[in-house]
Amino acid sequence: MANAPVQRMSQLLAKTLRDDPADAEVLSHKLLVRAGYVRRTAAGIWSWLPLGKKVLANVERIVREEMDAIGAQEVLLPALLPREPYDATGRWDEYGAELFRLNDRKGGDYLLGPTHEEIFTLLVKDQASSYKDLPVILYQIQSKFRDEARPRAGILRGREFLMKDSYSFDLEDEGLAQSYALHRQAYQRIFERLGLDYRICAATAGAMGGSKSEEFLAPAEAGEDTFADCPNCDFAANTEAISYPLTPEDPSGTPALEEIPTPDTPTIETLAASLGVPASATLKNLLVKVDGEIVAVGVPGDREVDMDKVEAHFAPAVVELVTAEDFVGRPDLVRGYVGPQGLEKVTYIADPRVAPGTSWITGANKDGMHAKNVVAGRDFEVEAYVDVVVVQEGDPCPRCGTGLKLDRAIEIGHIFQLGRKYADALKLDVLGQNGKPVRVTMGSYGVGVSRAVAALAEQTADEQGLCWPREVAPADVHVVAAGKALQTELALDVSQQLAAAGVRVLVDDRAGVSPGVKFTDAELIGVPQILVAGRRSAEGVLELKDRRTGEREELTVDEAIARLTA
Repeated sequence: MANAPVQRMSQLLAKTLRDDPADAEVLSHKLLVRAGYVRRTAAGIWSWLPLGKKVLANVERIVREEMDAIGAQEVLLPALLPREPYDATGRWDEYGAELFRLNDRKGGDYLLGPTHEEIFTLLVKDQASSYKDLPVILYQIQSKFRDEARPRAGILRGREFLMKDSYSFDLEDEGLAQSYALHRQAYQRIFERLGLDYRICAATAGAMGGSKSEEFLAPAEAGEDTFADCPNCDFAANTEAISYPLTPEDPSGTPALEEIPTPDTPTIETLAASLGVPASATLKNLLVKVDGEIVAVGVPGDREVDMDKVEAHFAPAVVELVTAEDFVGRPDLVRGYVGPQGLEKVTYIADPRVAPGTSWITGANKDGMHAKNVVAGRDFEVEAYVDVVVVQEGDPCPRCGTGLKLDRAIEIGHIFQLGRKYADALKLDVLGQNGKPVRVTMGSYGVGVSRAVAALAEQTADEQGLCWPREVAPADVHVVAAGKALQTELALDVSQQLAAAGVRVLVDDRAGVSPGVKFTDAELIGVPQILVAGRRSAEGVLELKDRRTGEREELTVDEAIARLTA
């Protein structure tokens, strides 16, 4: 093993903090700042200090090794990109406010890359002309930019972040499936090497487009994704991707629609209490505006509308809730008493639970009035069925019917079978074996490199601080000199011997710092092994502590070096 330099804390540009940052909401944010790994530069923009950069580089190394192992080739594309390719695919507008747009001194339109499908497509179009040039997988590890409306949670939700994005280019759908499988397996190896607990979940494609899509999610309380896990079968999915089949019912025995007086019942709760029926018997109709046009969204009264699903259905159109002004001049829209029957110039979409033949109690479009026996398909029509309810714990598994379990998670990876969306928009063809042009099919695959650091912190930290797996830790061993000259001398000597054997060493040789502070900092920083030159230093005896298990043992210098270099 190569000789590794010793990192001395007396020379380290990093200050640990005793208190949590005032704006910190999640564990990783608190600990990465307190332990001296990162510092905030602006909202959603972070600087990586020496220890943090080492961890980030270790994650990069693992990602790079596994990508190289599947035959992927690394490139580096610019982060500052021209508008034209994104116009060609429609994503200049589709990305909306999340896109960082800017102009050069000549007035030309540019963006800071949120992801690079278009630019990789153009690169391959320039470099590949024949079927002999394919298949090919290209990747980069590069900063990405998204103008988050509410950057939060430290490096988990930033406006600049480090990502590995890769792209596969194949001649046929079978080749795309193989490239997708290679990435899926590589991602499993990456996250296992990182020491992350993760789930592979069915997902929606969103602005990326394409067909098949899966997310790699790291369960964590700080996560912004909710995923459903079936305790009976292997079904797992982001709740945004869960759908149920439409199951029509026979309405022949349902009486005719009847309007009933229901004064002072503008909410589902007041209506259900007044009529003595469960909320599930009522039909909730949420009004939204889609590019300024009013749309009604129907769901059972005991369920909430998932606005992310509604926005995904209408993307790239802008979706927003109606306001009081939207009811002015619309006698067919009565606040608190909206029903789907008789709506004028209003698109009506509904969750599949509002299937044809189902009967509901809903607004009568008159103040203080509701209607019962309102049957879908008989008394009103649904323009489109879309899974728009918020998935709840206990909802049936779409595969086996068992009640689902819900957990929060951090998205750490996402893989897409894009197909020919980008190749069609940018006319990516190569000459086939028969001499005729063949339209290339693509895949897109991302790993959140900086996000993986935060996910690891969330999953592995304990009450004392960070607790890194060895392969990503900033050092293999943290040597602590308790304070006296003899102890410092021994700590530095042992550190040099370890480094000569290829062990990565962080040594706390700070003068004038109490042993208690040094021990607290060692726990906070989270290196896997802590080696203390303490009270028995004169005897040549050290204490070795396992940061994860807390187990301690006393060893001679030779024993400690043998143990740590094994």
